[in-house]
Amino acid sequence: MPGEQLKTETRDTMENTSGPQIMESRSPVVRLLLIPFLVYCAWVLESFLLEGNSHLFMNPEPLGLVVYTLVGCVLTGMIIPVVCIHKAFVTGAVNMYQIGFRSLRRTVLACSVTGALGYAVVVGMNPFGADKLAFAYAFMLLLPTAIASVMICWVLIGTHVQAFVRGGGALISISVGVVVTSLLFGMTSLAHGTFLQGQDTLFWSVCTGLMVSLFFFAVRDIYATIIVVAESTVFTAASSVSPLILDNPTPALFFSAILAGGALFGIHWYLSRNYATVVVPGKN
Repeated sequence: MPGEQLKTETRDTMENTSGPQIMESRSPVVRLLLIPFLVYCAWVLESFLLEGNSHLFMNPEPLGLVVYTLVGCVLTGMIIPVVCIHKAFVTGAVNMYQIGFRSLRRTVLACSVTGALGYAVVVGMNPFGADKLAFAYAFMLLLPTAIASVMICWVLIGTHVQAFVRGGGALISISVGVVVTSLLFGMTSLAHGTFLQGQDTLFWSVCTGLMVSLFFFAVRDIYATIIVVAESTVFTAASSVSPLILDNPTPALFFSAILAGGALFGIHWYLSRNYATVVVPGKN
């Protein structure tokens, strides 16, 4: 099968052809920093135009919500990062474990523990009081944004920044990855106009980013990280979500959440069919 040919260490196969050698000789600044940051900037701009500028979550017009999910979250926030990650796979800069797509057993375990701890936090500190359904609806409303945030800030930029500074050792690469992704995630609050609820919003967004960064680089599971981001965003953006959609959720809310979740599962299926991390004896 064609996919099976990719389930090997690709760096060695690249060295046997002159064309890929030319690509490999390009500056890693372009491959590992410039392109991911341009994708980030495009995503932030789209988020502002499609969601923040129109205060979409405060006025969740169904068509606008679907367009924002499809264009801002699925296309720019998920599909384009996968295209960039494909390049990193081919050059050997990142692998499936590093971007957080792990085995089903490990993912179920990570999500179960994360979900249980998250539920305990909701029970004790629900911003909507005793109304747990309101929290669930807000979680679903913000889920596409959370998925795109994880794909852009950690799966794409975090792993690529780590690959760029990998020569300095694990401590330096993780430290730089944590700092950069925390700041970038915090900066996204400037694009989500609905999240600007005071002078300390940027500060708390960066703090949230720091917490998520430490979690991602420690656990390396994309689904568990999305749970953490989505739940944290509900807390920080609770006052920016329309109470009407929490009382009477529209079909567009459920459709957008399913669309984003389905796209993520599709990406995972595609990557698992075409790539696998193979441990080569004697290599780190």
